[in-house]
Amino acid sequence: MPDPEIKDIRPDEAMDLLRQDPKAIILDVRTTIEYQYVGHPLGAVHIPWMEAPAWQVDPAFVEKVRNALRERNEEPVEQTLIMAICRSGTRSRLAAEELARHGFSRVFNIAEGFEGPLDADKHRNTVGGWRYRGLPWEQS
Repeated sequence: MPDPEIKDIRPDEAMDLLRQDPKAIILDVRTTIEYQYVGHPLGAVHIPWMEAPAWQVDPAFVEKVRNALRERNEEPVEQTLIMAICRSGTRSRLAAEELARHGFSRVFNIAEGFEGPLDADKHRNTVGGWRYRGLPWEQS
């Protein structure tokens, strides 16, 4: 089966989709440390794609997403609008593709991620990302 096509969207496009669909979610797939200490989009659902120190994909990832959506009374869960986010858009793309392979039909990747790409000085949060765009976020 070929990999599903996942559309990349900018953080501001994700915010617009959240405003249009009250059941839509931002799915933050970063590690717990990143989510808590770096910050996360306000109201994001946090389910890590992988965690340190093993850095292996959580084999229960898809089921954890299903369970989290069921807890929010999102039925059928596979039709929930999900916008996956990570630091810079790489892990979230992989997570979004995995969800699509398991029947989720409305999945997007927030391509700039939460912190954005590296700039010329190898710093983040200077050329893109959720925080750089001034969108609502918090730290735990």
